[in-house]
Amino acid sequence: MGAVAGAVLIDAAREAAKNAHAPYSRFGVGAAVLLTDGEIVTGTNFENASYGLSLCAETVALATVNARGRFRDVVAIGIIGGALNKDGTISGSAPIYPCGRCRQIINEAAQMGGRDIDIHCGSADGSAVARHSASELLPHAFGPADLGIG
Repeated sequence: MGAVAGAVLIDAAREAAKNAHAPYSRFGVGAAVLLTDGEIVTGTNFENASYGLSLCAETVALATVNARGRFRDVVAIGIIGGALNKDGTISGSAPIYPCGRCRQIINEAAQMGGRDIDIHCGSADGSAVARHSASELLPHAFGPADLGIG
């Protein structure tokens, strides 16, 4: 997965983050998932007044992919996040990494698809991007293969 494709994912994630529903944390996150045919599916974080019911952008994007019957087709994911400003923009200079729950869900997609997914972690302001594989961010992961599914 090349740097150009990673940049496209980060740009799509940045655009998606504009729709984040983050009235409580004021921290908007966008995710963009690349599928085997080049389609990009996006998601944003979706908070709830009952904090435990909130959804991460990565989970929203991957659940959307799954609802389309494409969970095994995930190739890569781009993520950005940062402070949600009053004008709807997101600011921040540090790359955003998926939380542990999202790493587990990304691992599920990787194992079901039989490939190690590239994860592009970007900053809101575009100044930093770090690329890792799903197996780097969640080594020794438990997943479908451990249950004889895959």
